[in-house]
Amino acid sequence: MLPALPPGSRLSCSFSVTEGIGHVIIWVLLVVVTLGLALFVAPYYFLKAPINKTAVVDASGRVVGRLQVEVNLAEILGHAVIWVLLTIVTLGLALILYQFSVIKRLLNAVVIEPV
Repeated sequence: MLPALPPGSRLSCSFSVTEGIGHVIIWVLLVVVTLGLALFVAPYYFLKAPINKTAVVDASGRVVGRLQVEVNLAEILGHAVIWVLLTIVTLGLALILYQFSVIKRLLNAVVIEPV
């Protein structure tokens, strides 16, 4: 178990622009192949990638933990299907709230793993 974090701890993300570009290229291809349906799953993966590349650093600069968020495809699809239906019923207005819902679900799934 990770002890209480010392005062002055901060988060440090090592997610690079190159990794981001790679994610965008892959998801653009998936969106084209799935005729846009991948757009309901993409926010999970766009937000999950930088979270998983984030470390907890103490005041002296030593890495004391890593953030890890694991959500499986079944959970993502279950959540996305509900929001697809809400989006259809609300003529797209539900998409405004969908991003916030995804962020909440991912942040609630974050675990700090000690190093």
